[in-house]
Order: sequence, then structure tokens, then C-alpha cells
Amino acid sequence: MKALAFLTSIHFLLLCTSGALAVAEKEIATSEPQVWEWFQKGGLLMYPIALCSLLSLAIVLERLFALQRRKIIPPPFLQQLQNCWKRGAMHEILPLCQQSEAPLTRILKAGFRRLELGLLETERAIESAGQHEIALLTAHLRMLGAVGVIAPMLGLLGTVTGMIKAFENIAQSGAGNPNLVASGIAEALTTTAAGLIVAIPSLAAYHFFRARVDRLVYELEEIVTTLLTGFQATQPAAADEENKHAVSQSR
Repeated sequence: MKALAFLTSIHFLLLCTSGALAVAEKEIATSEPQVWEWFQKGGLLMYPIALCSLLSLAIVLERLFALQRRKIIPPPFLQQLQNCWKRGAMHEILPLCQQSEAPLTRILKAGFRRLELGLLETERAIESAGQHEIALLTAHLRMLGAVGVIAPMLGLLGTVTGMIKAFENIAQSGAGNPNLVASGIAEALTTTAAGLIVAIPSLAAYHFFRARVDRLVYELEEIVTTLLTGFQATQPAAADEENKHAVSQSR
């Protein structure tokens, strides 16, 4: 009896699942023509708006992958860097930076290569490398912001052309046939909606990535400033040791 009840319940679940799949397939089959019809109502300007949406999606996916913290500030490297700083082994930082490739390592590598030229040259090299890395972090964000501005403009242009089409139909056939007027108004409203659908997520993603870049840049600056402060603190001690050594030799 238990086996029969179990088989009956499985049969019931399979029937429910097959029914749900059939309904879902029917909804997909009916929704695809509706989406295509909605796309066609917008006219030719729907194609550049669709291109803007694909471009925005590609940039968002690329920046989500590129702006991960572990790719900008690798945790294993940061741990080893902190150990070098605590031990005062500043001479070990450059070889450590050469073992990995990340924005933080490239900035420190550019600065500590000029460490023998003095603190001022080191700071200049770090500042120059930092500006270059910031430019790389903000890559494609201007394009994403441009998509957020251009897409609603294309939608507005579609609104204008749709209204022009509607008034032309009124002028040719009079106001007695609302179907002719409705096609132009549908084109106007469709392009406006499509432009806003693309623009709103694009602008939201732009500001999200800008905030992430600002946070990462602040963290990079904090790490570099801590290292330079520690190096500057060790310089007087090293100079005192050299002076004591010179005095002892002169005696």
C-alpha cells in the first residue's frame, strides 16, 4: 500500500510538472511574438537602442569582473606587504611586487624602483603610476555613462518622429481614422519606453562602478601613504646609524 501511494504521488507530481512545462512553453511561444511586435512598433530607432543595451550589458559584465577587490589589492600580497612593513624590511618590497601583477603591485613597483633617488622621486613615480592605474580602473565607464545619456535621446527622437508620422497621417486621411494616428503614437511611446529601459540601469551601473572605483582608490592611497610614512620614519634612523659609524671610524 505504501509503495502504491508513493507511485501515485510520483505520478501526480509528474503530471503537475508536465502541465506546468506546457503552460510555460505556451507563454514563451506567445510572448516572443509580442516582444517582436513591440520592437517593430518602435521603428528603425529601436535598433540603435538595442545596440546601446548590448553595449551597456557588455561593459557591466566586464567591469564586474575587472573591479573585484582581490584583483586590485590581492589579499596574499597585502599580507606579505604588511609583514615587510612591520619588520622594517623596505628592501624586500620591490622583489615582492615583481612576483605578482595587480594595480597595487604596479604602483609600488614604480615607486620603489626609484627608492635610491630619494623620497621625493619615489612619491612622484608612485603618483604617476597611480594616475595611470586610475585611468585603467575607470576604463569604459565613460562609455557606460554615454549610453545612459544617448539611449533616452534616441527614445526622444523616436517620440518626435512618431508624432510627425501621426500628424502626417491626420493630414492625409483626416482625423476620422484613429488607427492611422495610433501607429505613429505607438511608435513614439515605444521608443521612449525602450530608451528609458536602457538608460536607467546604465546610469545606475555607472554610478555604482564610480563609487567602487573611488573606494578602491582611497584604499590604494591609504596603503601607499602608510608605506611612505614608514619609509620616511626609517630614514632618520638610518642616517643616524651612518653618522655614528662614520664618527667611530674617524676616531
